[in-house]
Amino acid sequence: MTDTLLATILAQIVLPILATITTALIGWAAAKLRARWGIEIEAAQREALHQALMTGAQLALTRRGRRDDGRDLDLLARDAVAYAQTSVPDAIQALAPRDGVLKNLAAAKIAALSR
Repeated sequence: MTDTLLATILAQIVLPILATITTALIGWAAAKLRARWGIEIEAAQREALHQALMTGAQLALTRRGRRDDGRDLDLLARDAVAYAQTSVPDAIQALAPRDGVLKNLAAAKIAALSR
């Protein structure tokens, strides 16, 4: 009789509690892993975008040269952004930078290369 009672308690009370705890732990672990991988993916996309802007800046300077007027920097920055847009479109789409951010980043990279 006690074996049957113990089996009933295990089947109806303990096992559902253990199943709930296990499900919660699996859900928590999955959320942590998604967050970690999401951060790593975003960092990789950011790095790819910066590398593409740097390459675009180098290419623009090589093709057009560098003069010291504001229009020239704007043109070079637009060329660098155009290169990045064709090189890493997925990173740009995922990061969704606001208007002018890519151009400002490109201009900073061009200025650093021009020193």
